[in-house]
Amino acid sequence: MNPIQNFWQLFQKENIALFLLNDLPKEVTLEKLNALTQVMKEYNKDLGYIIKSGTEKSELIITAHGNPYLFKEVELLVFHAPKLERWKITAFLQPEIDIDAYENGTDKPLEFYGISLRISEIYFLPLEVPGKPHEFGIKVLLKNYIVHKDNPRLREALYVHIEHLIGEKSFANDLSFIEIDQLKNEDLEDECVLELYNLKFFIDSFEYD
Repeated sequence: MNPIQNFWQLFQKENIALFLLNDLPKEVTLEKLNALTQVMKEYNKDLGYIIKSGTEKSELIITAHGNPYLFKEVELLVFHAPKLERWKITAFLQPEIDIDAYENGTDKPLEFYGISLRISEIYFLPLEVPGKPHEFGIKVLLKNYIVHKDNPRLREALYVHIEHLIGEKSFANDLSFIEIDQLKNEDLEDECVLELYNLKFFIDSFEYD
């Protein structure tokens, strides 16, 4: 049996337990997730998965962590996914559709290795790529950059948040580079500085232009 079949056979066998993940004892939850992680590593150690629990249907997202060289591996694995009543199986992190909490400033801080970031408090400045008019990068402006700038996990944490916000494929294909800096009071008066939650809208407008 090949690694793809191994992964889906285990997932199919454990799908009810994984659906009820939040109701299981912690040690049972870890056991189920560790087993799934192991068969994932046997297929490709650089891929990952995210489980979004729901009341009627849960979602299993297969992710390449934004690495475009692994996109075909994700697509192949999802292509062979079984049809399960309680599950939606998705290739790649998809763009966040509901941004009301960000616009209202009611979003909860996202914790990542001791780094606390709120999307509603993050801004960005689009930056041109010299000689490449159809490409751009961004300078991300953080309210608490000074606090976290020496944390080696800061860039990774920020990348994860942006991937969740604009989608994994857009993160890999539409941004040429990302810089990080401290948000200053005068930045908020600069009409070129935009809220990070508007990044997907900006990318779509940039592509249209």
